[in-house]
Amino acid sequence: MEYTQLGRTGLKVSRLVLGTMNFGPQTDEATSHAIMDTALDVGLNFFDTANVYGWGENKGRTEEIIGSWFAKGDGRRDKTVLATKVYGNMGLDGEAWPNHDKLSALNIRRAVEASLKRLNTDYIDLYQFHHVDRATPFEEIWQAVDVLIQQGKILYAGSSNFPGYKIAQANEVAARRGSVGLVSEQCIYNLFERRAEMEVIPAAQEYGLGVIPWSPLHGGLLGGVLKKETEGRRRTEGRAAESLADPVIRARFQAYEDLLDKHGLAPGEVGLAWLLTRPGVTGPIVGPRTPEQLDGALRALELELGDELLAELDVIFPGPGPSPEAFAW
Repeated sequence: MEYTQLGRTGLKVSRLVLGTMNFGPQTDEATSHAIMDTALDVGLNFFDTANVYGWGENKGRTEEIIGSWFAKGDGRRDKTVLATKVYGNMGLDGEAWPNHDKLSALNIRRAVEASLKRLNTDYIDLYQFHHVDRATPFEEIWQAVDVLIQQGKILYAGSSNFPGYKIAQANEVAARRGSVGLVSEQCIYNLFERRAEMEVIPAAQEYGLGVIPWSPLHGGLLGGVLKKETEGRRRTEGRAAESLADPVIRARFQAYEDLLDKHGLAPGEVGLAWLLTRPGVTGPIVGPRTPEQLDGALRALELELGDELLAELDVIFPGPGPSPEAFAW
């Protein structure tokens, strides 16, 4: 396993991040534990979750599954760099009260305590803001975070789904306070969805944040979806089906699969390996539902993409170009 520093911190994390969103809703507890055991066995030490995972009436269930895995001992917690998130309302549907969501000092304090209990741990390595809270000033957010760091309940803070200007704003306020500020940004980023290159990734690099891409295969579209569809192994739904309904977009994915078929490469592995070549990227989040899917993701770490193939991928899925030249002179 290859490791890297998380942004400007001294924290060493694996180049792949184990996403746990499927634990509970799609993957039962025993299988979830097996996936996490496999991850540690191969040296994958960076696990990502969120307090709302489990969804609906089962919010928090994913954190509970991780907590029951930690309870098995054998150094599981010490070997794991644990990241979770705060923002979503944790009240049951129809019972959502004010101050049970977003990033007020009150909710941050409440949410940390609840996550620590579910996760069966006394500290969280990386505590991430799941979304921008436009109503709460960063002065209040950092005051709450600083207290938690002093108490030893969290070690670092990160963002998720932040635009570039909010990353800058957050860390400028932190600097004025003498706070550490954001050390990571978790954003949607993949071969098809490259808008993060315009402002988010440059801001992250400027302020020393590690970039953690979510949806690295764009909901499976970059995993060979057209071939699987033809073979009857997958039926596209939701956002993926809507994207493929556009003949121009469908043609781009067909060109992608044809290119990789010519090179004898698996689309999903290439999609992950491409992200590992991108400046500023710490590691993409993979969300396996089975141990076999995790094995497939791990193969991307061994894949080296040549300059010619990278150039061909850029032709199919061009990025926006550098900022501000992409929209100015």
